[in-house]
Amino acid sequence: MGEVATARRSRITPEREAELYRAVLGLLREVGYDALTMDAVAARTRSSKATLYRQWGGKAELVVRAMRSQKPGGIADIDTGSLRGDLHAIIGREDDCVMEQNAALMRALAMAVHMNDDLRQAFKELLVEPEVEEFRRIVRRAVDRGEVRPDNPALDYMVHMLVGAFATRTLIDDLPPTREFLSSYIDAVVLPALGAPLD
Repeated sequence: MGEVATARRSRITPEREAELYRAVLGLLREVGYDALTMDAVAARTRSSKATLYRQWGGKAELVVRAMRSQKPGGIADIDTGSLRGDLHAIIGREDDCVMEQNAALMRALAMAVHMNDDLRQAFKELLVEPEVEEFRRIVRRAVDRGEVRPDNPALDYMVHMLVGAFATRTLIDDLPPTREFLSSYIDAVVLPALGAPLD
């Protein structure tokens, strides 16, 4: 799917792709996933439905790639020399406003992911699995440096911890996730669970 999708998308310019993604995310915020249609995307972006299907295959891939476009690049290249430094650097790449918008988008998709197999598959393949693998590389470096024991059982749950903090901030505290909150969460929960240094 990945190679095919890349071949399809190479036919439009990066600027046009970014414009389409902004329109898709705008519609997603306004109407939610289920009510978002390729007709609406085509109308808003002055595109033909045929072009959209040729480039992305369908609504699920288009929406997930639009979500991924909001992420500021890969995280595996971040290497500050310590796990704490790496995690804080990841959190520091997005300002609070963008983080709040992303949290709202995730909430808009949460129910739809459970109800739509095609969306769940695209979400997992294009967004979740690549990000989990990047986090694993960061953790492997920490293990190689001797910061984290390779047999620490919390290693398998690091991504769960971080995603949980991000996703449940609004649900539990009625507040958006912020860099300050996530940074304090990393120091109070993630690093102690991993037995990693706090300095």
